Amino acid sequence: MHLNGSSGDVSHRGSADAPRRPRLTPPIADGRRAVREALAAAAGLPEADPHDDHGPARPAPLEPGALVLVGLSGGADSLALAAATAFEAPRGGYPAGAIVVDHGLQAGSAEVAQKAAAQARRLGLDPVLVDRVEVAAGARGPEGEARAARHAAFDRARRSTGAQRILLAHTLDDQAETVLLGLARGSGPSSLQGMRPDTGTLLRPFLGVRRAATRAFCADSGLEPWDDPHNADPSFRRVRVRTRLLPALEDELGPGVAEALARTAEQLREDDEALDGLALEWAQELVSQTDDGAVALDVRGLAADPAALRQRIIRLVVSAEFGVSLSRAHTLAVAELITAWHGQGPLSLPGVRVVRQNGLLTFHPDS
Repeated sequence: MHLNGSSGDVSHRGSADAPRRPRLTPPIADGRRAVREALAAAAGLPEADPHDDHGPARPAPLEPGALVLVGLSGGADSLALAAATAFEAPRGGYPAGAIVVDHGLQAGSAEVAQKAAAQARRLGLDPVLVDRVEVAAGARGPEGEARAARHAAFDRARRSTGAQRILLAHTLDDQAETVLLGLARGSGPSSLQGMRPDTGTLLRPFLGVRRAATRAFCADSGLEPWDDPHNADPSFRRVRVRTRLLPALEDELGPGVAEALARTAEQLREDDEALDGLALEWAQELVSQTDDGAVALDVRGLAADPAALRQRIIRLVVSAEFGVSLSRAHTLAVAELITAWHGQGPLSLPGVRVVRQNGLLTFHPDS
């Protein structure tokens, strides 16, 4: 793994090698606006309550003057994002750099990474890091293992530079593909929410921008993107969704399928946040501690709740108290101690043991 910063790259700004300032076309304007609005939204997030140690962690607001990095592959999406960020971030008071991850999965990958880094420097991004990673052969498959290696590189870049956000160039088309893949897996509303615009470490300004617009942005800006051959390889599920399934849906159902899927993801995120808030409020009313220090929930109160809220409260309490994410099957097994009680004994799950006694559902660390 090589991690190299560029300390003297500011000299590229305004040099003879720098691209001329492009004419402001609609694709360029839309890309810049997306970045400007994403940075403003990240800066406007409310501060988390330091005394609230229950429920999912909220993203911290982007601090004034914080460094942001663009995750740059050299493809059209990330190159357009790099150019838009190089223009907008300094105007918002944020220094901006880039992190280029070389996965080493194909011949010439090092040259591709160095070319992307050079483009970032010409755009005025600084620092520019290049991180070569090794993608292991593992249970997550090539896509999953590459993603894990890439995100590990992002974490290293944040730690080494102090950057508060990595900007990623996932587009509306990527979001639609993610929703379809989640639907095919049957993995429930959480997966159908797609990718979050802001996780607190990753910021995705282009989730409302079509892939075609990023190519137009590059063309209008005189930028030359790299076309990753993996993006046309049908052995990858996402490529098949992109090149076969979504076009077939558009042909059969008419245009606008991708936009509809992205809207669905947004609506589900809104519903999820609302239910999380309700679950947190109600969990605080129902939760207590037993004499032996176990966490307990009132069975009668849980039984009166709708199933969706009851199961969310169970997952929330187990996650907050034990750091365990329950699967749906495990959550339903716990819920049966409330709704289908017939004297069954303790339920042992990964990391937690659940017992119903004296009108309470008690949760103990599974040792």
